[in-house]
Amino acid sequence: MTPRGASGPRRYPVANAAGRGRPAQWDDRGQGPPPGMAQPLDDAQYARLLSFRRALRRFERWSERRAAEAGLTAAQHQLLLAVRALGGPGGPTVGDVAEALFVRHHSAVELIDRAARAGLVTRRRDTEDGRLVRLALTRRGRDRLTALAAVHVEELRRLAPLLGELVEPADPRTTA
Repeated sequence: MTPRGASGPRRYPVANAAGRGRPAQWDDRGQGPPPGMAQPLDDAQYARLLSFRRALRRFERWSERRAAEAGLTAAQHQLLLAVRALGGPGGPTVGDVAEALFVRHHSAVELIDRAARAGLVTRRRDTEDGRLVRLALTRRGRDRLTALAAVHVEELRRLAPLLGELVEPADPRTTA
């Protein structure tokens, strides 16, 4: 018997109001997008897609190791990057950071609590709307992020040609 509210197994997550999950027009039989929505891939495209996904995972693991070498967790590194990138006039809010990190508000709060205890970020109430909590990097957080950002940009420059090749194969006429 199917549990109440369930309509059987789903092969794709259901799209929600925020647009996450599969497009609403996809069916649940694993048939993929409807005709005309996407062209079928050939074997070489599947191989490039796998290579691309592997390159992304390789970069992610590389990044996690660099963060650990700097004394940070990968989540703390992402938090510092989000606080810096979302800066703005008063600094990002907890909600801004949660959205950027694709986590729920309470998860962002827990991450911020740990980062604040580690001396990486500070909190302060917004001067115009006291309900909002704004974040800023401490000197320690800035220093760690600056060092990590430099090696990340360097690694991305190294990977850029590879990633471009994975999306669009080289023209054999130009690589003689």
